[in-house]
Amino acid sequence: MEDLQCQVCGGDDCPPHAEQGNWSYRRCADCGLVFLSPMLNDDALAALYANPDSGGTRAYFRKEASKLRRARGRVRHLANAMNGGPDGRSFLDVGCSGGFMTQAAMEAGFVATGIDPDGDAVAHAREHYPGASYHVGGLIDFAAHSEAGFDAVYCSEVLEHVADANAFIGAIAHAMATGGALYLTTPDIGHWRRPKKLSDWDVFTPPHHCLFFSETNLRQLLARHGLEIYRRQWAFKPGLKVLARKRGDAI
Repeated sequence: MEDLQCQVCGGDDCPPHAEQGNWSYRRCADCGLVFLSPMLNDDALAALYANPDSGGTRAYFRKEASKLRRARGRVRHLANAMNGGPDGRSFLDVGCSGGFMTQAAMEAGFVATGIDPDGDAVAHAREHYPGASYHVGGLIDFAAHSEAGFDAVYCSEVLEHVADANAFIGAIAHAMATGGALYLTTPDIGHWRRPKKLSDWDVFTPPHHCLFFSETNLRQLLARHGLEIYRRQWAFKPGLKVLARKRGDAI
C-alpha cells in the first residue's frame, strides 16, 4: 500500500514526483517533503543494510584519515555549544560507523557513546578507537532503554535513510538532555546546486534514501519534537548542516 500522507506536516496532497526503476517518490504540496512511496518497512530496511558493503562501509573505512580530520572540525561546534566546555559531558553519535566521530569527541573531552546497526562497523570502532561505549542496534530501541540525557548528539547522513522520521527524531529528542545540542546533516533537496532532475543527483539512490528534506520542513520536523535550529552552516554541496537545541518544554 502506498504512503500518501506527509510525515512532517500531515498533508495529504502528495502527488507523484519522481520514479527510478521500481521505486516511486511523492512530494508534499504543503511543506515540500519528498518521500519514498510505498515506504520500506523495518524488515525490508534491515535486509537492505544486511550487506555491509551495500552502503559503502568498506570504502568509508579506507578514507579514515580524512574522516577523522572532518570529525575533529565538526566536534568543535558541539564543544563550543557546551557551557563550561565539553570536559566530562556526554556525547552520542547516532550512526557511528567506524568510530571516527566518537574518537574526535573523546579527544575534545567528551564521554562518548556510539550506536550503529552495522556490527562490523562497531567492531572496527571498538578495535581502533577504544574508550567509548559502543552499541549495535537501532536508535529507537536504544533511546527507549537509555536513561542518560546526552549533552551533545551527532547524527550525520542518517535521517534520509529512515522510514519514520517522527519516531527517529523523537528518539533523538528523548535521548537528549534539556538544553543539549544536536549537530545533524542530511541532503538538501532545496539547495540551489541540486540538479533539477532528481535522477541526476548523486544522492538520489533509491531505495537507500527514503526521505529528502529542505531547511523549511526540517525545521518543522525538529520543532515538533522540541528541537530548535539555532545555526545553519553554509554548504557548497547540496546538504543541510544544522545545529539545534532541545527546548525546556520538549517531551
